[in-house]
Amino acid sequence: MKRLLVMVAAALVLSACNKDCEPQAGATGAEPAKTFEWKLVTSWPKNFPGLGTAPERFAEQVEQLSGGRLTIKVYGAGELVPALQVFDAVSQGTAEMGHSGAYYWKGKASAAQFFTSVPFGLTAQEMNGWIQYGGGQALWEEVYAPFNLLPLPGGNTGVQMGGWFNKEINSVDDLKGLKMRIPGLGGEVLARAGGTPVTLPGGEIFTSLQTGTIDATEWVGPYNDLAFGLYKVAEHYYYPGWHEPGSMMEFTINKDAFAELPADLQAIVRITAKAINEDMLAEYTTRNQAALIELKEKHGVDVREFPADVLDKLQALSDEVVAEVAGADPLSQKVYDSYKAYRDQVKAYHAVSEQAYINARD
Repeated sequence: MKRLLVMVAAALVLSACNKDCEPQAGATGAEPAKTFEWKLVTSWPKNFPGLGTAPERFAEQVEQLSGGRLTIKVYGAGELVPALQVFDAVSQGTAEMGHSGAYYWKGKASAAQFFTSVPFGLTAQEMNGWIQYGGGQALWEEVYAPFNLLPLPGGNTGVQMGGWFNKEINSVDDLKGLKMRIPGLGGEVLARAGGTPVTLPGGEIFTSLQTGTIDATEWVGPYNDLAFGLYKVAEHYYYPGWHEPGSMMEFTINKDAFAELPADLQAIVRITAKAINEDMLAEYTTRNQAALIELKEKHGVDVREFPADVLDKLQALSDEVVAEVAGADPLSQKVYDSYKAYRDQVKAYHAVSEQAYINARD
């Protein structure tokens, strides 16, 4: 009877298996399963809280789930390639994977910016909805196809803070001439307001602010800003992060390397990336609240809200800038049309759900 049950189980496995299934190590008569060793380069300092630990967790979980058949070595910014060369490194096959933010690659593909965050755009929850069920993933893959890259969501910080300033922002005029580290579409909006946007990797922010190379900076939020010690070199901490309301990070995968994996390892990579995407948002939601308390109570940070008229002007400028960026090429317009349609629909729903509830709770 035992032998019969084993034979039946084997038959069921064979009937469920498709042509892509690989023989597993230890199976009777099977060759040892092929193993793969990948490199993953990031735009973050090694093991930096949240952003840097997410790819480390990804690598650990992939190795565990694959039984060691796929191992991934994670490199921090500058260890294998500079922070802002992750895209090229993965595209060219220097590394099989990368972890970064899509808005850093606007010089490669303008439409890439829509897959990190849009000023006054989608929140983290809404961004996940658009990517997973609103057509965003297919568009993202279309944008990255010429570069031999497969993009996947790789985490979200949630609504960020507005940034660190060494002078008060009481009106839009206070933004004029301001040199601020702020990438992506938010930087374009600052430029329209009369400021000077600067793109810097995280590891260079503290020194640049300390030496006066920049006058202000945004980074992420309390959790990461505390880790960088930005409270030591800037006096005022503003909110909300109008420029990044739901900043999605990305895993990029070299498509040739991905195609070499058997189907089950491909599935492990995809599913683990999805788990890390959810895990990062949960971590930031938890860590930010504790860090904000520490910044205020231990370090005496001046936390203040942007004036309403400043936010109103920034939103008006954002609408102009985003429309112009979208209109610059057909693919950007295609992506933005999808993004905007989803935003308008989900905004209407959240007005009677998330927003209405929070207003009632408060």
